[in-house]
Amino acid sequence: INTEIMARREARKMSAELFAFTYGSLVTQLLEDYEQAEDVNKQLHTMGFNMGTRMVDDFLASAGQDRCHTFKDVCNVLARDGFRMFLGVTPIVTNWVEDTQCTLVLEDNPLTMFVELPEEQSDIQYCSLISGAIRGALESINYRTEVTIVKDILKGDHATEFCIKLVERLEDRAAPEDE
Repeated sequence: INTEIMARREARKMSAELFAFTYGSLVTQLLEDYEQAEDVNKQLHTMGFNMGTRMVDDFLASAGQDRCHTFKDVCNVLARDGFRMFLGVTPIVTNWVEDTQCTLVLEDNPLTMFVELPEEQSDIQYCSLISGAIRGALESINYRTEVTIVKDILKGDHATEFCIKLVERLEDRAAPEDE
């Protein structure tokens, strides 16, 4: 294997580990700032949503991806290319329901690498940042969705799973004209 490729893989791995540690610190701070797990979950989801809306621009600028024409295409590109680009992993897309709902199965979740949730924090949805980022990214490209965590490796499941349900396809909005 080419040394340049190996160096890139090692850099991605280090970036994922740094992100995991930094994210853990962020969650810890939110737990100190908010008394209710529900409030922490909302904050993580909102942060993820905001990140997702910005990640789309970065992804489209660097991936050279052609326009996707269906929700199914979008979810497959998100899993195959988007997750790999930003988290260094590729989830499995499965459980399609009428091309409007699917499940992303993340067997190797970099956010949960060094984490154990204490029993008293069992209501925390630690990966809400990811579900928010998925929702934000999809809304940026005119797909309003609901994204929920259906399985969580931190709660004893074999993988982290996100259900993505298409709520509506938004119309393309024209850019506002300069005055």
